[in-house]
Amino acid sequence: MHRQVAGALTGRVTKWAVLVAVLVLAAIMGFFSTKLTSVQNNEASSWLPESAESTRVLDELSESVDPDDIPTLVVYHRDGGLSAEDLATMEADGQEIATIDGVTDAGVLTPAAAEAAAAQGAPVPTLVSDDGEVAYLYLVLNFGSDGWNAIPDAADEIRDIAELDGGEVHLAGFGGQAADSAEAFEGIDTDLILATLSVVVVILLLTYRSPVLWLLPIICAVVANTLATGLVYLLAKYAGLTVNGQSQAILSILVIGAGTDYALLLVARYREELRRHEDRHEAMAYALHRAAPAIFASAATVAVGMLCLSFAELNSTAGLGPVAAIGVAVTMLVMITLLPALLVICGRWVFWPKRPTFRSAEPTADGVWARMGRAISHRPRRVWVVTTGLLLLACLGLFRLDASGLSTEDTYTKEFDSILGQRLLTEHGLADNSNTVQVVTDTDAAADVVAALEGIPDLGAPGEVRPLSGGRSWFEATIDADISSTTAADVVEATRDAVGEVDGADALVGGGSAFYLDTKIASVRDSWVIMPLVLLVVLLILIGLLRALVAPLILMATVVLSFGAALGISALIFEYVFGFAGSDPGFPLFAFVFLVALGIDYNIFLMTRVREETATHGTRQGSLIALASTGGVITSAGVVLAATFLVLGSLPLVFLAELGVAVALGVMLDTLVVRSVLVTALNLDLGGKIWWPSKLDSVDAPLAEAEARAPLETVH
Repeated sequence: MHRQVAGALTGRVTKWAVLVAVLVLAAIMGFFSTKLTSVQNNEASSWLPESAESTRVLDELSESVDPDDIPTLVVYHRDGGLSAEDLATMEADGQEIATIDGVTDAGVLTPAAAEAAAAQGAPVPTLVSDDGEVAYLYLVLNFGSDGWNAIPDAADEIRDIAELDGGEVHLAGFGGQAADSAEAFEGIDTDLILATLSVVVVILLLTYRSPVLWLLPIICAVVANTLATGLVYLLAKYAGLTVNGQSQAILSILVIGAGTDYALLLVARYREELRRHEDRHEAMAYALHRAAPAIFASAATVAVGMLCLSFAELNSTAGLGPVAAIGVAVTMLVMITLLPALLVICGRWVFWPKRPTFRSAEPTADGVWARMGRAISHRPRRVWVVTTGLLLLACLGLFRLDASGLSTEDTYTKEFDSILGQRLLTEHGLADNSNTVQVVTDTDAAADVVAALEGIPDLGAPGEVRPLSGGRSWFEATIDADISSTTAADVVEATRDAVGEVDGADALVGGGSAFYLDTKIASVRDSWVIMPLVLLVVLLILIGLLRALVAPLILMATVVLSFGAALGISALIFEYVFGFAGSDPGFPLFAFVFLVALGIDYNIFLMTRVREETATHGTRQGSLIALASTGGVITSAGVVLAATFLVLGSLPLVFLAELGVAVALGVMLDTLVVRSVLVTALNLDLGGKIWWPSKLDSVDAPLAEAEARAPLETVH
């Protein structure tokens, strides 16, 4: 940012104009931000691309099967067996549940109705276990296109009706899982944000040791989150942007974490300039002029990295790209407009009790990071070789990472109602008849397709073949396994293999488990496509920023190494500390994008300062100055970002808990090891060669031992 422009934003009059303009805009967008949860789409089937086989099945069945139907089970259990009175209670509950708005005209299938239908030879599921301890009601909910958002209210109504004195009742099936998913994300727009802000406040208090200064970054973070969520709501409502509970959680965490990072960098540079300039407006103009390019480059790297997710086949992943990019872009704009205005409005007193007075000494000149740089400067090559070896050793943990997927039970960090209900069905030999494979085939080959499914393990007998238009027919068969389990995925694959061998059938296999399988297939494809794309895009940004080729390649290599080490250590923590059963197929991609995009931030903060100092002091001395001056603020920024991502663990979802741990660990590795030790050691070892092919440091003078040991007064 040009210094004149920076000064214009924080002048004696314009600072007030900026303040009023941003706050008025925040007030307007605040009205929309509170509505973001109302446009969430947490229905897994809507995340898949049109090319997925399960999506094509859904399209063909649209004339016979309403895509908004939500099969739901009400599971009853009593140790020692359900009595006749219990079964009568179930019948009465079924009749009352059938009157709830949203229960389809088909009503509720009860044990008595199923028994009567079976007596007449109709193919109906078994609703009472052989041991008589478990039974369930089957119903279908349909609330139209907004059905998944209406599920929590319907679930509450059903639970109010279905009770069993001395026994237990659970809501299971698709409807139960949807209700539990809504509960998992409950309070995401309030509790999660408050928890994140609380963590950041504590860290800022410890960092600034000021009872007032911490408030300004927090105000700006809240404003940025309000603007970002409001804008995302408008795009979701009117432009078809896919937003789910997962992306909303990540949006708020990213805005607050990244915003605080940018604030720390700007405040540190402003405090530095206040020691050089008597007029605070002039100090802010210089601070913005120096810090804004690094902040802009950092935000651009994260935003463009996030936008790479738009190339994903999964709509949920593709939707996160623009959601996160919007959040980062808005946050960057707030932090280079509102925050500078607030700082110059408040004046130096906001730093109390340690006010940076004009011409006072710069405390970082002989601080811990200055001493760290001197220690590395003695044997930089040995330092970076040993550090690289240790990080490679940590990468071995990747062999313990199981990203093949999670069953419904393993998806959450607590036992939800639907999980307890599903477990009862499994333990007592009852199939969850809401989980089926749906097979669409040419009518002429329907009989052969049905016959081809005989003998597939864990697949029930095919039901009635029903006609569709265009010479097509369809039928379904129950999968005797949890909807998202590997067993169910194996059943779907076996079914697809079997029907694919029937000549002329043009058969397709869909259903709930097929959606999960196709999601896994799409996730693997997305990882192979997006990971290289992110690396390429970030590399190009670094080349443009540093105007060199060697330094960007080194930085990319260190970030990838840091990612591998973080994921390797995380895999061991997941398995041996938390006891997680595995990881979601999309976890490696999400972790990669966040760690590469966010991890490169700290290298940008460091290397832009190295480049700035190199012009005057040379690469090696400039690296020591840059480490001394940025070490504290970058470490504080890393701690803030790590802590904010760890807050994701407060949501009872294994995916978000794992993502939070992996990103937090990776960020701390980047700030404490990669940026401060590895990159600095490489800079000191290679010297001016890192700027090739530019001639920025053509002298490439070695660092004299006396220079390395001397106090870094040039920082001041």
